[in-house]
Amino acid sequence: MAEFFPPIEPYDRGMLDVGDGQRMYWETCGNPTGKPVLFLHGGPGSGSSPGQRRLFNPATYRAVLLDQRGSGRSHPLAGDPAVDLDSNTTHHLIADIELLRAYLGIEKWHVLGFSWGTTLALAYAQSHPERVSALVLGLGTTTSRREVDWLTEGVGRLFPEQWARFTAAVPAPY
Repeated sequence: MAEFFPPIEPYDRGMLDVGDGQRMYWETCGNPTGKPVLFLHGGPGSGSSPGQRRLFNPATYRAVLLDQRGSGRSHPLAGDPAVDLDSNTTHHLIADIELLRAYLGIEKWHVLGFSWGTTLALAYAQSHPERVSALVLGLGTTTSRREVDWLTEGVGRLFPEQWARFTAAVPAPY
């Protein structure tokens, strides 16, 4: 089992206007003068969590976590039926990351992605290789139709009790 660092609170956080009526939640924790590292969460719609802050040695890293468009504490949420998803694409997410990097005054950063975050991290690194000093990918996914169907429907048939507990925790309107 992996060892995590002790719980830590952000020393800065905010909502960044990324355009298209979207506001992206972000936070930083650890060492303000440490090595910058960006954490990209999985999905769908989950956002970042306090436990993910514990992945980074707070003495060494300036960890940046964000909630991608439509997810977590960002606004508006993609699950709202009134939200137009035309501006929630991989290209928009890459532009959001780059806007946040510039806003925080970070020249280059390590990028860590889990699940859907691996796909986004790869796409970001391909678009902005000069901004990425290291790339760490875990729990890879291709986000193929088959994988998405498995995660959003198939797994519930195999583990109905756990699925019911999981879906009960997902905020409305899901």
